[in-house]
Amino acid sequence: MLRRDIGRWGLELGFQQIAIADCDLSPAEPRLAEWLARGWHGDMDYMARHGVKRSRPAELVPGTVRVIIARLNYTPPVARESWAVINDDSRAFISRYATGRDYHKVLRGKLQKLAAQIESKVGEYRYRVFTDSAPVMEVALAEKAGLGWRGKHTLLLNREAGSSFFLGEIYTDLPLPADVAQDEHCGTCRKCIDICPTQAIVAPYELDARRCISYLTIELKGSIPEPLRPLIGNRVYGCDDCQLICPWNRFAQFSEEGDFSVRNGLDDVALVDLFAWDETMFANRLAGSAIHRIGHERWLRNLAVGLGNAQTSPEIMAALQSRADHPSVLVREHVAWALARHSADRSARD
Repeated sequence: MLRRDIGRWGLELGFQQIAIADCDLSPAEPRLAEWLARGWHGDMDYMARHGVKRSRPAELVPGTVRVIIARLNYTPPVARESWAVINDDSRAFISRYATGRDYHKVLRGKLQKLAAQIESKVGEYRYRVFTDSAPVMEVALAEKAGLGWRGKHTLLLNREAGSSFFLGEIYTDLPLPADVAQDEHCGTCRKCIDICPTQAIVAPYELDARRCISYLTIELKGSIPEPLRPLIGNRVYGCDDCQLICPWNRFAQFSEEGDFSVRNGLDDVALVDLFAWDETMFANRLAGSAIHRIGHERWLRNLAVGLGNAQTSPEIMAALQSRADHPSVLVREHVAWALARHSADRSARD
């Protein structure tokens, strides 16, 4: 049976789970439209650019009748405990999904191999592979396929794996049997809502991305709003708080994928050390990393905010002053803010 073979091939490629969804996302479409109408997508114009193609797979890839969805764990097996880093304001916290190789490349390669293996069995067929790179409602599709349920933080939750995994999709014209959705299991818990540093989860299942630290440090290209900067703390690339506090992540599993092992000590590194990287060092050390996508300028912007939130020290002041005349207006602005924070802190102590 083809469906069984696809599941087996997926496991052989390193995925933890393979499921099939049909293409009816009509219940999710109004929620997407409302979210966009509220402007909660911020500067992520691509969220609205494709119209209903996001909620209608067959309009994105004509002929699509099913979506094959793969789940891949990403938690590195060896890394400093996340809260220990977050609670040490001299260190840089980087979301654990980004401490290794760029997941886009890893998942895309595995999905292409899976698609090719299917072709070797059935002959030529129509398909297209996606990995967080196109207008795909992957959480809604994964829900339909029974891979889990949407948590109150809006991420997908799985009873056996929490939320520490990536999703990838193959849109196909093969009429495969679709899997069945499962019930949600968040109950009355609201820990993810209460812990969010910027209160970006404005209500259960509702996220204002404009306040989300992941958006602010990754997606936002311009200046980070000043009222939100102190709330970011030392989170310089993404934020895992809502996942770390979630009871279901007690069941999160370590990744067996070597590409997701920590690189460049990014699980436990001083802010001042990262701030010292010039553009060449940034490019060389983060080549093949998801972080490389934001560029050196925004990297320094984020680190300046982290340094501004750290306890004042000669090392931190020297690091900030070294970038005070940086060619980038964006970097200079955030460095000036950080220096002003430290000056105010010293004045208050004097």
